[in-house]
Amino acid sequence: MPATETLNSAGAARTLTLNFGPQHPATHGTLRLVLELDGERVVNCIPHLGYLHCGFEKLGEHHDFNQFVTVTDRMNYMSPICNNVAWHLSAEKLFGLEITERCKYIRVIYAEMSRIADHLVCVGTAALDLGAFSAFLYAFQQREILYSLFELGTGHRFTCSATRLGGMGRDLPPNFTEKLRYFVRGLPKVLSEVDRLLSRNRIFLDRTRGIGAISGGEAIDWSLSGPMLRASGVARDVRKDEPYLVYDRFDWDVVIGENGDVYDRYLVRLEEMRQSLRILDQAIDQLPDGPVDVGLDNKVVLPEKKRVYTKMEELIHHFEMIMPDKGPMSPVGEAYVPTESPNGELGFYIVSNGGKTPYRVRVRPPSFINYQVLPRLVVGRMLSDVIAVLGSMNVIAGELDR
Repeated sequence: MPATETLNSAGAARTLTLNFGPQHPATHGTLRLVLELDGERVVNCIPHLGYLHCGFEKLGEHHDFNQFVTVTDRMNYMSPICNNVAWHLSAEKLFGLEITERCKYIRVIYAEMSRIADHLVCVGTAALDLGAFSAFLYAFQQREILYSLFELGTGHRFTCSATRLGGMGRDLPPNFTEKLRYFVRGLPKVLSEVDRLLSRNRIFLDRTRGIGAISGGEAIDWSLSGPMLRASGVARDVRKDEPYLVYDRFDWDVVIGENGDVYDRYLVRLEEMRQSLRILDQAIDQLPDGPVDVGLDNKVVLPEKKRVYTKMEELIHHFEMIMPDKGPMSPVGEAYVPTESPNGELGFYIVSNGGKTPYRVRVRPPSFINYQVLPRLVVGRMLSDVIAVLGSMNVIAGELDR
């Protein structure tokens, strides 16, 4: 829809209605903002959803607890394994399963790798949207290394579908930790380069400091989470406040800002990557031996794929698990486990009536809840500030529409 002018009684132009996105590069193809402008100043902003609606939550009623993991990959596709982990933590709580120690550590390793990958995309593309091209190249070069590690460990670069009910799809390959350690030791130098490129750059400072600011109290009132909340000075992190997996065994810090503006959200993500490296370093050192799933004695766990190809008992077990009208039936009840995804609190609320598939699935998506505050952050600002604010929020449209 083209831009339209609103006229006053004298026939002179008063405001301009402008469709920002979904084609604009800064909206990444799926976000649309209807902006009302007085000159270049935003006087109203209405976000529109629905450009990436796939019915994810409804699909949860028709997929079993292992099949649905491929759907979770598509919600936040910048850090899909964080979605996998969140889904199966809730499913395992419903089934009453206690996963193995090695599985817990592997999930933490993949989740923190995913957090770094997500933050690299956010910092790189947010800088690119403001014209800082070099930082984008630094970030994406490191992200490519992470994707090679995901491929080595899961067989997939992007939508990994790494977890299974009661465990992992596969164990780590023998050379994985060595390659990951090499990445952990090399990334700090690259983050320092990005820091030098942006953190004291006069143009970047002018475009980010004081822009899109929100106080800690307001952020809580808006139910913000993740870097959006912590940049406003609120030290809320599910990994610390409601520990899951083995996060309580690591030494690391919750990163907070002061002003809650675009610049602080950038700094929080930059430092969170360093904290994730601390977690990864400790997780590699503490990684125990043992199985990555709870074992075939529990009849809700899929057998290891390579054994399915070579052992009759595992082939029969696998066949019984995935046949229509066969397989494990879930207990009657409900479950929810909050996790800290790169954008904030992520959790899957599952309701079961005792069937093979959930009766109802509801997602608590951080991007959807964070996105609602956008009008509050841009009204009264210049049109160019909308790009900076939107980039700092790291909105993932797959979580918006679900």
